[in-house]
This record gives sequence, structure tokens and C-alpha cells, in this order.
Amino acid sequence: MQNITPMLARKDERPQDEPRSSLPGGVIGFLAYWCALAIPFILYGSNTLFFFLYTWPFFLALLPVSVIIGIAISMLLRGQLFWTTLATFIVVIFLFWLLFSFLSGW
Repeated sequence: MQNITPMLARKDERPQDEPRSSLPGGVIGFLAYWCALAIPFILYGSNTLFFFLYTWPFFLALLPVSVIIGIAISMLLRGQLFWTTLATFIVVIFLFWLLFSFLSGW
């Protein structure tokens, strides 16, 4: 008879507290950027387009920052989708509005 030690088959080798992927955080950051971009148009109308005509590089630089913020918050909150979405939207809208306020002088 062979000396065999029975082992339990593990379907998932990862610890349960580790998030599975950073993709949802990146997607949430990307969507938060586009929502933050739409807010000045909703509040100030089409005249905002002339303001963005001269300042677009600053706002475009917020796109990768928003994605990284979404990924970081997703990792910190361990993939909890609701709280990640809420926190990412708040932070990205705050950063977008802060940049808009500094550039417009309001």
C-alpha cells in the first residue's frame, strides 16, 4: 500500500480579503471623470466650451489621475463596489471642481 496523504482541493488560491482585479476601480475612475466633465456644462451651459478651449490640457491631465484614484480607492476598500464608486466620484468631482475654480478665478 502506498503512503498517500489526502489534500483538500482548493478552487481559489487567493486570500479572500484581496481584491480580484483593479479593472472595476479604473472603470469607475474613468466614468467619474466624464461625469465631472459634464457638471460645468450643466451648470454654466455652452459657454463652458470656450473656457475648455484654452484650458483643455489641464483637464485632460485629470483623466489618468482619475483612473489611478479609482484603482487606489478600489484597492483600499478591498473591492467593495458601492463604497468605491461613491468615494471615487466624490474625490474626482472635488479635484475637477478645484481645478475649474483655480483656472476660472472664481
